[in-house]
Amino acid sequence: MHRSPRRFHHPLITELAALGLLLSSLTLGSRPAHAAITSVVLGNDATSVSYQFQYSGTPAFRRAYIDVDRNPATGFSQQGIGADYLLENGSLYKHLGGGWSWQFIEAVTHTASASVAQWTVSRASLGESATPNDADLVFQVETPLETSPKYTHVYSGGTGSGTTTQYTASSATLANPERGFYHYTGDCNQSDFVESTLRAYRTNEKITQIFCIFYLSEFKNSPISQAQLDRFQRQANTVRAAGLKMIVRFAYTASPDGDDAPLSRVTAHLDQLAPYLSANSDVISVVQAGLIGAWGEWYYTQNFGNAGNLSQTDWNNRKAVVDKLLAVLPTTRMVQLRTPKFKRTLYGSTALSASQAYNGTANARIGHHNDCFLASPDDWGTYENTTVEYPYLAAETNYLAMGGETCNLNPPRSACASALNEMGLFHYSYLNADYEPSVISSWDTGGCRPEIDRRLGYRFALVSGTFPETATRGAAMPIELTLENEGWAAPFNPRSVQLILRNTSSGATYRLPLSADPRRWMPGTRVTISQTVTIPSTLPAGSYALLLNLPDPAPSLSTRPEYAIQLANQNVWEASTGFNDLHRTVTVN
Repeated sequence: MHRSPRRFHHPLITELAALGLLLSSLTLGSRPAHAAITSVVLGNDATSVSYQFQYSGTPAFRRAYIDVDRNPATGFSQQGIGADYLLENGSLYKHLGGGWSWQFIEAVTHTASASVAQWTVSRASLGESATPNDADLVFQVETPLETSPKYTHVYSGGTGSGTTTQYTASSATLANPERGFYHYTGDCNQSDFVESTLRAYRTNEKITQIFCIFYLSEFKNSPISQAQLDRFQRQANTVRAAGLKMIVRFAYTASPDGDDAPLSRVTAHLDQLAPYLSANSDVISVVQAGLIGAWGEWYYTQNFGNAGNLSQTDWNNRKAVVDKLLAVLPTTRMVQLRTPKFKRTLYGSTALSASQAYNGTANARIGHHNDCFLASPDDWGTYENTTVEYPYLAAETNYLAMGGETCNLNPPRSACASALNEMGLFHYSYLNADYEPSVISSWDTGGCRPEIDRRLGYRFALVSGTFPETATRGAAMPIELTLENEGWAAPFNPRSVQLILRNTSSGATYRLPLSADPRRWMPGTRVTISQTVTIPSTLPAGSYALLLNLPDPAPSLSTRPEYAIQLANQNVWEASTGFNDLHRTVTVN
């Protein structure tokens, strides 16, 4: 028996098809072509595949294009795949070559109710076996004609161990911790933070960091007063209450005369600051080395080698300051130096490698900041030799904190094209939103500010998740999650990952740790968490929603949603809990 599936008759699509100009492939992680097709679920067992999606309206036709060889050059061209098979309502067809030419194969199990389309198809009918494989799919409804992006179904291996859910990425700007633009509202030693103002930054601007430069100018010849130590603690308390974090720098002068303090005074002050840095490390993103010279930028200084004229003793004293700062900070926090030359001179010129990252050594804890980003060919003295320092910095910042501010309008270098390029090249996690205003304004008029808002630091988007439908108390449960980092950097501070099981009746939650390190989720790459977790034997039987939680590991912050990571997906974030809904349930027996 031969039948032909209904050919779509959308005039624009028909015309484009005739010209050989059908829409190009949309990869998962880009925005969907239409909002009508959502909540795609792909599953399989040893003998069958199953497909499901939600749609809007009352279309007469529901379709799935299936590219089993994943070769876009063979089969019917649709959204970047070459479909070898077509499901249209309750019928399966095989492509015969050329254009719209299909051979009816068989009737299949198909339902369409409550705006959910579902199919179950024999793998043998698609030329598949129980050997693990994969396929590309595009879904479609008509009328009106709506087409999904491309999805990839990675088979679970025919074990019946789970079904796969595909997730839709979001382009929204997210208020995630330890990344993005920051505000600088005034010197931290003089102007107290206002909790309501900080909260408004997070709510209205998606800004989660505040700059705290704390001048010690009145203590160059004495210990820091208890009143000022109390002020630092008060600032940290306000930041914590508001749900933000601080970028911290201590300095002695804002004058180009470089009237700072000698090494002995600096180290004594760091001893005083040690308990405050430790107690408040939960709300400290990173500490800039500071302490030396005007604005803590290490150039104009009366005690450590002025204006670039340094003896070996000056270099030794500078290193002593950094070593002391590393010693008084918890090992979970990094220090940043103002230029690549400083780190290359003090700690060696070889860039930090992946195997050395996060091992607690000085090299693994010293990042970089550039406070004249894009200001001139050498960023006003930030670089000495870009042919050497650019590759070094690009490699280092894969695993270290990188941030700073602009300081001079310098088109075309300070304009969008080079700004985007260098933020990506050097893995920028943060920038000053307040300085330099003409540069920031040029990114608004140039149209790149939204991309910078989104991509500074990390940006994790769920791609797919494979989970079983049932699990047993006290037994293993396999899960697989694939995420993509769409940002320019990875997190530079430790971050936990948890699978949350939440009872759909009682609301009780259970946290299962996952052995993943988001600091290793490199920008522009996908990472798969494939792990077997053990269901606690004490877990009550019942139905459980599955959620993903990336909380701050600090006990003081681990249950606060403001400090959890929001994934860049549509309809997954729970602002009240800080969890990301995986839109799956498991029945625990």
